[in-house]
Amino acid sequence: MANYLARIELHKATSEDYETLHEAMRKRGFTRFIVSSEKKKYRLPTGTYVVEGSSSTLYEAYHLAVAAAADTGKSSWVIVVDWQNGRFSLEEVK
Repeated sequence: MANYLARIELHKATSEDYETLHEAMRKRGFTRFIVSSEKKKYRLPTGTYVVEGSSSTLYEAYHLAVAAAADTGKSSWVIVVDWQNGRFSLEEVK
């Protein structure tokens, strides 16, 4: 099982465009938070998503993110990386 982190930047986008993106990514199994080793949830920056324990390949995860970005009707930049461990400083979700 793989973990993927996706970063999508929509060009000339409004907050409503990002809401559309958030929903499109959610439907594809990505979340907007990350869980620490202490089981605390932390909010990711806008346009950043994770999926953990995925059976998808990196290629498939990338194409899911590209399709979600296309759902907004905006041009975009998309990057998806496979990851195992990370460090972060983010806002905790209460």
